[in-house]
Amino acid sequence: MTAGAIDLSVQIGALTLANPVSTASGTYGKGLEFQPFYDVSRLGSVVVKTITTEARAGNPPPRLAELPGGLLNSIGLPNPGVEAYIETYLPKLRSLGSPLIINIAGHSVDDFGVLAARFAREDGIAAFELNMSCPNVASGLDYSTQPKVARQVLERVRGETDLPLIAKLSPNVTDIRPIGEAVVEGGADAISAINTLVGMLVDWRRRRPVLGRGYGGVSGPCIKPIALRMVRLLFETVDVPIVGIGGIQDADDAMDFLVAGASVIQVGTANYYRPTAALDILEGLPERIAALGATSVREIVGTLQMP
Repeated sequence: MTAGAIDLSVQIGALTLANPVSTASGTYGKGLEFQPFYDVSRLGSVVVKTITTEARAGNPPPRLAELPGGLLNSIGLPNPGVEAYIETYLPKLRSLGSPLIINIAGHSVDDFGVLAARFAREDGIAAFELNMSCPNVASGLDYSTQPKVARQVLERVRGETDLPLIAKLSPNVTDIRPIGEAVVEGGADAISAINTLVGMLVDWRRRRPVLGRGYGGVSGPCIKPIALRMVRLLFETVDVPIVGIGGIQDADDAMDFLVAGASVIQVGTANYYRPTAALDILEGLPERIAALGATSVREIVGTLQMP
């Protein structure tokens, strides 16, 4: 089997993606920033940074800190608000050429629905990713730590749009499986796993936390084993595609997630230190899939042989 003959297409609800490589919200800006580095339209989809109803300035600095094997961030969802976003940025995003997945975060269950309804009136949006699990804003984790509330969010948004819905879940729970079942019952077409883990760095000399907000979200290669486990648990529990996120740096990392059960992968922290990471991963997948004797990415999803 030659790498050129590999079918990379994947399905999320009614949405067909040309390939499984996407970008992680919060690390890819609006996608426009990466156009000088490569043709963004080659990606399977682009997930933009989270949008909220009202404008947000974000958290106090410092907002970022490096750590062994990863990154600690407390950005805090800065964005211009939905109306300014639609007027100023959405026309530019339509020119990316890759399916556009809008990531939204509501301050209440109803607000998720309001945001979805507003965006649903606009052209050029392929799907919604619901940020139910941001650890860097007040109440940000509330919507993905309680099955009942998680289901309510999905039901509220599903009542406003027929577009595919992707629920982005938190790893900061005892068991992610009941949350996954709840969002699927509420109408999710896919699940993104995982968002960042809550962590902290301290400066003992100053006896102060390093980040301005104190706590932040841990991302990067150091969280990959946790993400892989949760992707596998969800794959074994729910019957919708899983979007794997967490420490994916190269095509081998992506393959780990695909065989563990992810149908789509998102590239996050790697974008910061290698802007071409997502494209590099895409170009490396066909050869690796062919090495397994498969002719499509769909054939290898979830084929991990557990002991």
